Amino acid sequence: MATYIAFLRAINLGAKRKFPKDAIKAAVEGAGFTNVETYINTGNVRLDSTLRSRAKIEAALEKAFLADRGFEVPTIVFTQKELAAIAEEAASFGHGGRHYVSLLKDVPTDAAVKAVEETSTAEEVAKVGGRAVHLLLGDNYHEARLTNAAVEKKLGVATNRNLTVISALAEKWC
Repeated sequence: MATYIAFLRAINLGAKRKFPKDAIKAAVEGAGFTNVETYINTGNVRLDSTLRSRAKIEAALEKAFLADRGFEVPTIVFTQKELAAIAEEAASFGHGGRHYVSLLKDVPTDAAVKAVEETSTAEEVAKVGGRAVHLLLGDNYHEARLTNAAVEKKLGVATNRNLTVISALAEKWC
């Protein structure tokens, strides 16, 4: 049995994509996963599974979420070790501004990484490490061009969390 952390994309946005924590937990347990926990209402789930394939876990969760909610919920899964490494890498930047992390479903190509990192400016910096894109933003974060949507255009399906959430999850679940 191994522990994984799943990040749900685009839930609890507007009236039509509601997915409360208790319903998420019930859907995950209904899909056969155990020791399920959630953290805040943005789609962060800890689970245990006998499955060893990240793709199979993501597919099983996405199928359960579609059946439960009636809409697709892209899901991105990491091992505890992977999440801890993302949090550790984030801390190494020592960035004093806003720090967001776009978590990627797939490993990006070198060309895609280069394309994203080349969009960096003095005020907005993108640093890609594996399946995580660190968006280091200044005071202009509400007007930033480097957003999860911009990351997705170049790197595919992603979901975004702030560094506070990433750090808390790594401390709590890794």
